[in-house]
Amino acid sequence: MAGGVSGFGSWFGPIGRTHEPGAAETRTDPVLGPDATPVLLQETGAGEGPAWHPSLGLMTSGNGHIYRRDLDGNVTIYRENAGTNGLLYDRAGRLIACEPVARSVSRWNDDGTRTVLADRFDGKPFNQPNDLAIDSRDRIYFTDPCYGDRSRMEMVDGQGRKIEGVYRIDPDGRVVRILDREVERPNGIAISADDKWMYVADNNNDTVGGARKLWRFALRPDGTVDPATQSLLHDWKTTRGPDGIKVDAEGRLFVAAGRNGQNAPAETQEQPTAGVYVFAPDGQLLTFVGIPRDETTNCAFGGNDLRTLHVTAGGTLWSLRVTTPGRPAWPSP
Repeated sequence: MAGGVSGFGSWFGPIGRTHEPGAAETRTDPVLGPDATPVLLQETGAGEGPAWHPSLGLMTSGNGHIYRRDLDGNVTIYRENAGTNGLLYDRAGRLIACEPVARSVSRWNDDGTRTVLADRFDGKPFNQPNDLAIDSRDRIYFTDPCYGDRSRMEMVDGQGRKIEGVYRIDPDGRVVRILDREVERPNGIAISADDKWMYVADNNNDTVGGARKLWRFALRPDGTVDPATQSLLHDWKTTRGPDGIKVDAEGRLFVAAGRNGQNAPAETQEQPTAGVYVFAPDGQLLTFVGIPRDETTNCAFGGNDLRTLHVTAGGTLWSLRVTTPGRPAWPSP
């Protein structure tokens, strides 16, 4: 490999494979498989939130809409002007969406109507609901960061301090804040298959010295967390940090992160780092696959065998094959 690639490896520690700047690489890897070369599927309409449905295909958020890529690869606007970000199907096959523009979390019904599940806490509107996860009891967990204009934030504590938190929506509609200050700017989120762990991406990009970390918390049976169990799994330091997170059937974490170009002064890495990072449940970095497009924002397992990983990056959509299927909430395991 070229010197720049070896430098990339030394910067981030042990990784399985990397890619040359600006190009995807064919690879053999026990996690990603022999045919894990990223394939470009779409040039637009895939900014965030990929969510797989076995009959409808893949949903993505882009250009203010929800796009549908059907099983034949045809792309259409599924819901116009939805203003969504993270998307996920619940255990009943219903599409749940984070809506940063409307500052809400909603369910998009089959008939095109929208049901708001939560839009405020303690009487205050959310900041910008970003991404979500669902546990085996149908409880929805979502992150509520604020990117951009922070003067519009109304979510504050009794001392007037701004809160970028993590919340839980119970099946009966109750909304609970489970984290408030433990994560600087919560973004991606995932729950382990046994409901014992919650993983949160801390993504304060575009800020000098901002957090770019992956955290793990012990999740109690009642859906709360003990902040004392907070554990740092990985720190991206001076490159773009973690974004969306998904978990496979063996509990490994697939994390979209990184940047291929510089974003000085906030991010100053010299090597390309955009792609999918794969971690063991305890945080060991197992492997990495590069995506030759900024910025890698999220991923989702799909296909008939749930072994196709769909990756959103800079509005484009990519896919690659993995050895172990994912564990989406839908269809229910």
